[in-house]
Amino acid sequence: MPASPIRRLVPLANAARDRGIKVYSLNIGQPDIPTPEQALQALHSIDRKVLEYSPSDGLLSLRRKLCEYYHRYNIDVDVEDITVTTGGSEAVLFAFMSALDPGDEIIVPEPAYANYMAFAISAGAKIVTIPSSIDEGFALPPMEKFEELITPRTKGILICNPNNPTGYLYTMKEMLQLRDIVKKHDLFLFSDEVYREFCYTGAPYISAFHLPGIEEQVVLIDSVSKRYNECGIRVGALITKHKRLRDNIMKFCQARLSPPLLGQIVAEASIDASPEYMLNTYNEYVDRRKFLIDELNKIPGCYSPIPMGAFYTVVRLPVDDADKFCRWCLEEFEYEGQTVFMAPASGFYTTPGMGRDEVRMAYVLNKEDLRKAMEVLRHALEAYNSRQ
Repeated sequence: MPASPIRRLVPLANAARDRGIKVYSLNIGQPDIPTPEQALQALHSIDRKVLEYSPSDGLLSLRRKLCEYYHRYNIDVDVEDITVTTGGSEAVLFAFMSALDPGDEIIVPEPAYANYMAFAISAGAKIVTIPSSIDEGFALPPMEKFEELITPRTKGILICNPNNPTGYLYTMKEMLQLRDIVKKHDLFLFSDEVYREFCYTGAPYISAFHLPGIEEQVVLIDSVSKRYNECGIRVGALITKHKRLRDNIMKFCQARLSPPLLGQIVAEASIDASPEYMLNTYNEYVDRRKFLIDELNKIPGCYSPIPMGAFYTVVRLPVDDADKFCRWCLEEFEYEGQTVFMAPASGFYTTPGMGRDEVRMAYVLNKEDLRKAMEVLRHALEAYNSRQ
């Protein structure tokens, strides 16, 4: 089981804070934007006398509300297609446990969300990665590369769209090409779409459920954490029209009894967040994205492509080893009592040597904190590379 590249340096960051250092956390997608007021109000006004188990597949009222939400995005699903999970993470885990046997393989473009590997290991399955390149903006590799990796043990392809950690947004052409491969080889298409609200190209959002001809092969992963800024309530969803797979998923849901009751109450209220709230959140990330990418690419030797979705970017740094650099920033460096906490990108790859000079950054801090963080990063790079 691999350690999380996002969280494994947390003890070093905590130790830096204990020394009185201000740490700018760019390592994790924890937004600082307030949760919708109606969500907080729903939590404050709970009048239950007993905080009971919910149904194993989630509160019916929440699943109905989620169904309405998906219809806004022309995702044609019914209530029975939706299973509420304990965060998007449990949705991925249950999808793998329910669809895969030990030794089965899933093809995943890399860099990829690091926990996919952990969930595959939990299911006894194998992640087979196909590298994308920062020099090509992390575009999807040619379909011939996917075809070369398909074996009798291949059971699915997993994408994250918009992508974590790169911010890449798959085009309609790429999605249709994936559809053709999935249909040709009778595979599942696992599609992690938790960042659908944050697409910056102006083109229509493309869900795996928008692809004709593979409706029963799509397994959609979702979460309310990021769109409503409520990561701590741990509510996600697993959506599929594949009945046998749903029956398998339900067994795992029953084994863990139920998803969080309080989290579901908050999530249900959040779906009524006003258009103004959603637009303000979107515009805030548009501003932060532009600011961060502009500032990063001003630093000598740094390069980041422009992310087209989510709120992450992978950055190439002028360092010999980004893992060592990230540790050094927390253990040994400070600039005017400040330092930066980044996620080494090597943890988002499985191909040896890839991501060695890259980090993932999340632009979830306000622009003033991002400005200070970039100033600290500039000084950190100068100091690190002048140590000899």
